[in-house]
Amino acid sequence: MTLSPLLRAIMAMTIASAFIAFTTVMAKGLTGGFGHETTLHPLHVGFGRFLFAAILWTGVWYGSGQKFEPVHLRLHGIRVVLGYLTSAAIFWSASLMVLADATAISFLSPIVTLLLAWLLLRERVGWRRIFAIGVMVAGAMILLRPGTSAFQPAALIALFAALTGGAESIAIKMLTQRERLLQILFINNLIGVVLATVVVSFVWIWPAPIQWVQLASVGLGMAVAQLSFTWAMRQVDASVIMPFIYTSLLFAAVMDFWLFGDLPDRWAGFGASIIVLGGILLAWQESRRAAAAAKTET
Repeated sequence: MTLSPLLRAIMAMTIASAFIAFTTVMAKGLTGGFGHETTLHPLHVGFGRFLFAAILWTGVWYGSGQKFEPVHLRLHGIRVVLGYLTSAAIFWSASLMVLADATAISFLSPIVTLLLAWLLLRERVGWRRIFAIGVMVAGAMILLRPGTSAFQPAALIALFAALTGGAESIAIKMLTQRERLLQILFINNLIGVVLATVVVSFVWIWPAPIQWVQLASVGLGMAVAQLSFTWAMRQVDASVIMPFIYTSLLFAAVMDFWLFGDLPDRWAGFGASIIVLGGILLAWQESRRAAAAAKTET
């Protein structure tokens, strides 16, 4: 039986969500959750993420036989630094708090993307976008609960990941307008592994063999998530497929409880639900805007 493009896209996005949750769970385990004799620093996880992804994309690049097009090194450098900061902050926050909470906060990155698109790319921000952003901010305030005893300082690290992740999205958008996707992945991961190696050298301890395997799973898991996400987004409208990325909250909560016995409280769950609602509204508005622009061009 042949699956419809929509069903294939949903499956791909769900796979991406599962691997996103998996990598954050592995980060939490490697930084103390698994109870290994040697506990790794979150910077080790960032190093493993880039090292094994670089090995994978180098093999794919040379296997494809593609030639280099003009390389925009400055833009690649900006994107790599932002991507490194994002992944390091996500892995660090995952080691300190409930995974579903950290994941939900990181989903605020589209707000930063929109603001930077307005400032740097001169894209128009209408009232519908502002409303969706307001919904997401309200959800974040419920989840974070600043000024109360329920506030977790670690949430600020996840919030930082949302800020840098949103900025990274702008850099990726600018790169995809200039270079092919495979070239971007190949170059970014090569630069990323150099940066990650330099940074991790300040806290370096030699991982145990099982930890090397787990670090490899982080890098390869992120690569699978990238591929699945990109493929799904190319198949159907964003408003249809983007809501399925939020299933990573469910995957993170299940994995976190199964392995570490942690669950978000009811207020955190309510706040995360509001963030998801705002994200769905935003994706729907972006899809309508893209469709209207396509009609104008034709």
